[in-house]
Amino acid sequence: MADKTYTTIQGDMWDSISLKIYGDEKYIDKLIEANFKYREEAVFSSGIILNIPEISTDSDYNFELPSWRKNML
Repeated sequence: MADKTYTTIQGDMWDSISLKIYGDEKYIDKLIEANFKYREEAVFSSGIILNIPEISTDSDYNFELPSWRKNML
């Protein structure tokens, strides 16, 4: 399978890209790992090509809420 990419638009941020691509913001870490040279970018300019890694399903994703958040559910 060919690698997927995403070309940023002015104002994109890691969370908004994750939401657009994966439908959830929790995959930011996967995007940053795949694009480590841009790890310090907070707000992207347009035209940056990012690698988009394939992710496993939610049931396979090891995601745990912080303890303070668990108490709110």
